[in-house]
Amino acid sequence: MKWLMILSSLVFSAAVHAQGMKDMEMKAEKKGADTSVHKASGVVTKVDAGKGKVSIKHGPVQSLKWPAMTMVFTVKDKAVMGKLAKDKKVDFEFKEEGKDYVITSVK
Repeated sequence: MKWLMILSSLVFSAAVHAQGMKDMEMKAEKKGADTSVHKASGVVTKVDAGKGKVSIKHGPVQSLKWPAMTMVFTVKDKAVMGKLAKDKKVDFEFKEEGKDYVITSVK
């Protein structure tokens, strides 16, 4: 009888632990799934089409509470890359993808 209680306790503990891990995974997925699009304006300082990178000196980004700065963005869409040229003023939208900030549109 004691053995059965110990076994039941272990099974219950494993089930609780598994549910806790599942909850943690779901929270991580939600955090990683943030597909917010952010808007900024700035001036292109460098274009590296071969690497799909562009540097932009942009103003503050209110949605991220960022100050004005110069930073490198990734550009995956060739049509978007075609709209970027050194010293060009741009209004652009971008989103976070992993460790990269990817430009999704340019005006």
